[in-house]
Amino acid sequence: MTVWDDLVGQERVSAQLDAAARDADALVTAAGTDVPPPEASKMTHAWLFTGPPGAGRNQAARAFAAALQCVSPDRALGGSPGCGFCDGCHTALIGTHADVTTVAAVGTQILADDMRDTVRKSFTSPANGRWQVILVEDAERLNEKSANAVLKAVEEPAPRTVWLLCAPSIEDVLPTIRSRCRHLNLSTPSVDAVADMLVRREGIEPGVAAAAARATQGHVDRARRLATDPAARERRAAVLRLPLRVEDIGGALKAAQELVDAAAEDAKQLAEETDAKETEELRAALGASQGGRMPRGTAGVIKDLEDKQKRRRTRTQRDSLDLALTDLTAFYRDVLALQLGSRVAIANADAEDALERLARGSSPESTLRRIEAIAACRDALDRNVAPLLAVEAMTMALRAG
Repeated sequence: MTVWDDLVGQERVSAQLDAAARDADALVTAAGTDVPPPEASKMTHAWLFTGPPGAGRNQAARAFAAALQCVSPDRALGGSPGCGFCDGCHTALIGTHADVTTVAAVGTQILADDMRDTVRKSFTSPANGRWQVILVEDAERLNEKSANAVLKAVEEPAPRTVWLLCAPSIEDVLPTIRSRCRHLNLSTPSVDAVADMLVRREGIEPGVAAAAARATQGHVDRARRLATDPAARERRAAVLRLPLRVEDIGGALKAAQELVDAAAEDAKQLAEETDAKETEELRAALGASQGGRMPRGTAGVIKDLEDKQKRRRTRTQRDSLDLALTDLTAFYRDVLALQLGSRVAIANADAEDALERLARGSSPESTLRRIEAIAACRDALDRNVAPLLAVEAMTMALRAG
């Protein structure tokens, strides 16, 4: 199983990255020898991966990072880098490789403080691997200062440093940064391709895999979660019941509160899994004994970690809400399809009774207004409007139609 096997429906991108990894391997092999490097190398120092949610841009970037760090002996026999089994591939894929640094937004932005050490590291030579790889998973969340720091690093990188930036679209990245990157655009994989992946890789029953792929419209990660996690299926079912619960004001407000509470619970569960471990590791690194007091002068470091964890909880809650709003949008899109006489693109076949009921009881114009209300709620959340206020405004608009 190579590192490219997780790139569902991205054969064109996989071929381009595979060719670049081969040239990168030749460049490293030729360094310090009399062997000339490739004349027309497909390798470059900065890459920009774009594509809609679920297309797998982060997975593509990480697979490329693994191929760059591949140490399989098969390479010397003409094999392609990216075997998926060697130490370089394995540690890069799971995020523990010393020369693969991942940067992701903790809150709503990637701050300059979060990038400072990473930019400094980008100018150093690889410690153990073949390349120094910097993977920025949320390049669209770079603020002005952190984007300028990345720009300076991308303009004049170290010889063996590679920047991999991921964003939804090329317009989400500063023109000065994207002009220095090689752009790869990923497309949403087909429903059949995602279902086939779930059967082959996860052992999911074909009917369940097809239903999950269809419900998520080709979003690979969400389809995998929906097919394997009963709690995720229950959360989605609760969201799809919401349109039938907003017929009166009390029901609309209660549905909004439950939606926000469910997102907060998701954030709390993630925090419980990660915050305690992070805090204990930091305490140990600062020299605190088990259950003992912290050394003097370390209170500020602990406070910084707590602030980071708070920003992460806020983002997790908003991401969970955004996922619910995506499901809600798909529901009303199905309603609109039925109202216009089309049944081909129905994603939520498991909620067909509710779809039929709403399609008969409203007009296409009111359905479009409801879809616009959901989009307005997402925009409000992006502007840091209090989640409950934004969702209550949306549910009241859904009631009004």
